[in-house]
Amino acid sequence: MFLIGKMPASTNLVSRIDRPLWRCLPVLLLVLISFHVRAQIRIEVIKHPKFILKDSSLFISGTFNNWSPGEENFKLTRRPDGVYYFDLPDTLTSFEYKFTQGGWQIVEGYADGKILPNRVYNRQLEDNPHLVRVVIEGWEKQPEYTLIVDKVPESTPFDASLYVTGNFNNWNPGDKNYKLRKQIDGSYQVLIYFNGERIDYKFTRGTWKSAESSSGGRTMANRSTNRRSATGKIRVEIAGWEDISGGLQLYSIYDLLLLFSVFQGLLLIVTIPTIQEYNREANRWLILLIGFTSAILLIKVVSGYPEVEHTLPKLQLIPDFILFVYAPLFYAYIQRLLFQSRNQLRLVFYVPVFVQFFVYMVYFLMDQPAFQAKLIEPESELRIIRFCMSSVALGLNIYYWVKCLGAINFYKVNYQNSNSYEQNLQYLNTVLFIQAACLVVWFVTFVVAVLAWMFGWEISNVIDISIDTLWMTFSVITFFLGYFVIHEPDIFRLPQTLSQVDELTKVELDHQVADYLNHIGKEKEEVSMENLDMLKEKVTIYMEKYQPYTNPKLSLVELASRLKLQPHILSKVINSGFGMNFFDYINTYRIDEFKRRVEDPQYKNYTLLGIALDVGFNSKTAFNRSFKKITSQTPSAFFNTLKE
Repeated sequence: MFLIGKMPASTNLVSRIDRPLWRCLPVLLLVLISFHVRAQIRIEVIKHPKFILKDSSLFISGTFNNWSPGEENFKLTRRPDGVYYFDLPDTLTSFEYKFTQGGWQIVEGYADGKILPNRVYNRQLEDNPHLVRVVIEGWEKQPEYTLIVDKVPESTPFDASLYVTGNFNNWNPGDKNYKLRKQIDGSYQVLIYFNGERIDYKFTRGTWKSAESSSGGRTMANRSTNRRSATGKIRVEIAGWEDISGGLQLYSIYDLLLLFSVFQGLLLIVTIPTIQEYNREANRWLILLIGFTSAILLIKVVSGYPEVEHTLPKLQLIPDFILFVYAPLFYAYIQRLLFQSRNQLRLVFYVPVFVQFFVYMVYFLMDQPAFQAKLIEPESELRIIRFCMSSVALGLNIYYWVKCLGAINFYKVNYQNSNSYEQNLQYLNTVLFIQAACLVVWFVTFVVAVLAWMFGWEISNVIDISIDTLWMTFSVITFFLGYFVIHEPDIFRLPQTLSQVDELTKVELDHQVADYLNHIGKEKEEVSMENLDMLKEKVTIYMEKYQPYTNPKLSLVELASRLKLQPHILSKVINSGFGMNFFDYINTYRIDEFKRRVEDPQYKNYTLLGIALDVGFNSKTAFNRSFKKITSQTPSAFFNTLKE
């Protein structure tokens, strides 16, 4: 008591001054709250129709959030009296907006279900700019789809939740509004409202890594249903999950075939250079072609696995580069192999792939989530670009295939006019046949895809099977090349050089070759009938006396050099005087000599193939083909005649 009574006067003064301030604090707090509320724009929904989706809520979407229909930050709050509200910053002076139930598939409309125009807020026109009360009359009437999953994979975890995602919810794989509910019969159901012409969707277990797949675990195309073909209830079965292996299925076999082709390609890259006297210049292009093809096939297989697809989704674009690279490389190989052309690498051939690279670079630099969204969305510009690239590439590949076929046919015709031995081009014919099969599958797939787009057909599975068939057919080329390398390595060797002749030096012989090449395709030098008969006699005497046809690699240029004639003059004599090309002319002498030796006791210890090779044929196949062509009977029929 004494101490309190002696308290300094200054302390009592402060207490008297502070007491009124404490009494004013509640008033100040109310003022601050009122100022805060006045600094915002409150939107209140005082009345709304019954929610379509169970346990749903209201969201506001507008120009202030880029019209995002279900963003959690723009979810309205429900008061105890049932009024929903949301506060927007007072800095907004005008904006457009609408209310949704979390997505554009359920958006406010008129009471009769018709489309309601966007609501408009304008501060200058509002009675109370800080408080806007609205009534939701109804929801837009949209087509209704009931998805029923009758069967799920046996490997599905017993406690798994199933979701459906698609173009109706911005491809959100774990949207709780689209969680399937298990029915008494074991099926799963979900109700979808969507106003688009086509609904694209997929089933997941909540993430993209656990999306549905084929039975082998391979990523499958989006499911799709057109409004016109939908019956209200859509029943489906889920074959597998990307993150749960389903065992050895067709997909695994497909992978193995492509991987075997890759390993075969690597074996060829190692084997071809080891062939003695292999055609270094031409096979350099072949090795480049095989190496590029093997790399693309490997990336194609690897990028198809779900783990890689989700980690490195952009890897799926790499195989597209084969569309514009393979055909020019193969054509360059043909030119170098058949015509020793050194102008294969014309940059104009590779302009399309450069264009493709720069177009794809936009997507290579894109962030991964945005890229994945474009990869999934059926009508994204990425899919449209890839389809356009494939369409252009189809035309270019057909063009190069025709050029390769024309080059081979041209070579065969001119080859028989200047050479007496048969060049084995069977492997090129085989490769062209497989390429033709690929082009047919490619063209049919393109036509079917265009028709499906025009008429709204749902054939995504058919398109996938066609594309897989195309890749498997293409991979067979490497297997055939491997077969020919092992069984017929001669076709990858350098052509043997011309035999040495005493009459001309090599330089002079080269001039003869150049002279002959200069006359190909030009008007032939006139040879009088008198000179033609004299030249025919000269050639005949030389052929019978010296038997140059026993040289398996005899060429027109070499024979002309022995006869002291220009190659184009000798060609004119054989074509006009004897009525046949150089190839058939020489082989006629070989067949006659073969028949003579077969009946000569001196050759009784020789095999028939030994005699055929001794008279100048370079293989059994070449002998059989020439014998039948010249004598109009097979060797077997000829031998039967001799026995009789």
